[in-house]
Amino acid sequence: MRKRNKCTNLYTAVKPYRGVAKVLGGDPKGNNFLYTNGKTVIIRNIENPAIGDIYTEHAHQVNVAKYSPSGFYIASGDITGKIRIWDTTQKEHLLKYEYTPISGKIKDIAWTEDSKRIAIVGEGREKFGAVFLWDSGSSVGEISGHSKVINSVDIRQKRPYRLATGSDDTCGSFYEGPPFKFKFTIRDHSQFVNCVRFSPDGARFATAGADGMIFIFDGATGERVGSLGEDKAHKGGIYAVSWSPDSSQLISASGDKTVKLWDVGAGTAVTTFNMGSDVSDLQLGCLWQKDHLLSISLSGYINYLDKNNPDRPIRTVKGHSKSIQCLTVHKNEGQTYIYSGIFYHLLLQLFSLIFASHYWDAETGENDCFSGKGHSNQVSKMVTTDAGELVTCSMDDTLRYTNIGKKEYSASDVVKMDFQPKSVSAAVGGLSLAVCIGQIVLLKDKKKVFTLDNFGYEAEVGVIHPGGTTAAVGGADGKVHLLFHINQMHSVKNDFYGHHAKPVSLAWSPDNEHFATGGMDMMVYVWTVSDPDQRIKLPDCHRLHHVSGLAWINEHTLVTTSHDASVKQWTITY
Repeated sequence: MRKRNKCTNLYTAVKPYRGVAKVLGGDPKGNNFLYTNGKTVIIRNIENPAIGDIYTEHAHQVNVAKYSPSGFYIASGDITGKIRIWDTTQKEHLLKYEYTPISGKIKDIAWTEDSKRIAIVGEGREKFGAVFLWDSGSSVGEISGHSKVINSVDIRQKRPYRLATGSDDTCGSFYEGPPFKFKFTIRDHSQFVNCVRFSPDGARFATAGADGMIFIFDGATGERVGSLGEDKAHKGGIYAVSWSPDSSQLISASGDKTVKLWDVGAGTAVTTFNMGSDVSDLQLGCLWQKDHLLSISLSGYINYLDKNNPDRPIRTVKGHSKSIQCLTVHKNEGQTYIYSGIFYHLLLQLFSLIFASHYWDAETGENDCFSGKGHSNQVSKMVTTDAGELVTCSMDDTLRYTNIGKKEYSASDVVKMDFQPKSVSAAVGGLSLAVCIGQIVLLKDKKKVFTLDNFGYEAEVGVIHPGGTTAAVGGADGKVHLLFHINQMHSVKNDFYGHHAKPVSLAWSPDNEHFATGGMDMMVYVWTVSDPDQRIKLPDCHRLHHVSGLAWINEHTLVTTSHDASVKQWTITY
């Protein structure tokens, strides 16, 4: 019988870079917003950002994605100059067309209001932009007039169509069409022009630059009609602007760590949103979608701004923007929390190794990160105990036990291992199981009580049964081995076959009758202990990478994570 298993949740942050604008896109109905991270495009529900979808068909890093005005398609562009146009109405996101209009990074995309023409700009050798028909790739004009990289493009959403661009050459350009032809150069800015956006009614367009200036122009003629702010709009460079649905206001995101809400007619700031004082609080993108005002911080966090309380966002959507190494699940007072961890290099500290943990509310997607100093090297696995502790194992050859209630790493309760641990799990009664290089170690109350060597295969990962009597161990031979009476670890029952490469993650189901495995073959299986031939297969859970972590919320809900920086929840039906 075919099993129907559904992915319902996705948690992924934006991956921004300092000094580079980050484009947020919105669907025309105002229900979703989208952004890019690595090779993926992430679509999230704006009311409940825990609900999301992910597009993974780009072979290279994708920089920008935009909905068509019809809402039926999304165009996304990558660093090689390739643009993919794909369907939004079906879960499979079928590819409609693919083109390579320029020979370098695509930085921005714009559609005409009839969803028939697309403009793209960015880096290139022969040219920095192109305009073409979406269904044939045929040119409908020329984007010229710039001598350097074009950062931004937008098209007036009413006839007669107009097109505007902004470039690193400190200029903007204005075009008429179609076919689009260069009309004149806009020379008002003194530094890079980072963003160009037409108002929804087409009456005006705004340009924003690294000089902290915002200029307003007539949408039909391109004539300058004003600017925002008395001297400058912001004290720092401006990376993005976004208009209100009624075209009377706009928001701007700046490197001065603020977002401002402007009355465009008066040219004055109505509200200033102070986003913090740290470097990570630089504001690199923004979106006005229906009643929602969003901004992107350098930290990768997405902020829901509050007009009535400008110093505190209504909501901050946090998450990982880098490869996730591991995760686990913990229940507390009726709430389920997902804990996930990343590992990355901090360049400013001579490549010192940092480990960061996040904890997530499984129902809402709300999350935050641990404080304090964690491991000194990459963390391989993590698990929670019935005593309310987070147990982590690291390439620094230690196990670390951290009190979950405090949400802060502790220097105490660290166990030094004889060999580098690859995996750790826990069961009732203070039991922990560590799979190390060449050794499996059983611990009770943070003390080693038994070790197993020379077991006939290279163990990669292991999980102890919640009852504490059985362990499942995944080997480099591609098999899963069940060990019974683990205090002696001498009895082996069935071997579970299915993976074409070594399993790297394991998790017991709360029903104690099933366990899940994730392998380097990018497959996830849910196994039945009593019958190794009865298994549920979840192919391509994370299309770009293998599953790096597994955990169960309940017997029908499995959580997976991967190096694509996403966390997903799956409904499992037996």
